[in-house]
Amino acid sequence: MWPPNSPDLNPVDYAVRGALQEKVYRRRIFTTVEQLKLAIIEEWRNLGQRFIDESINEWRQRLQKVVEKQGGHIEHFFLISAITTWYTTVN
Repeated sequence: MWPPNSPDLNPVDYAVRGALQEKVYRRRIFTTVEQLKLAIIEEWRNLGQRFIDESINEWRQRLQKVVEKQGGHIEHFFLISAITTWYTTVN
């Protein structure tokens, strides 16, 4: 079985981190760590609650797929959903 700390089962890993990274680095260059920290905080605050909720709501489907695949790789089953969610978040 897949480890309990699997990124496939953690909404921050499978959804939030990528969207946040895209928003932080979109058309920005940082010259200090402090600038980067402030940008991360700003973009975290701007992430919509709907995006967070949809990411969390996908968890049960992901868990079922991990069990079905006996811990095997599942990300390709959710790729289209992730791309769509990411696109609506960054635009």
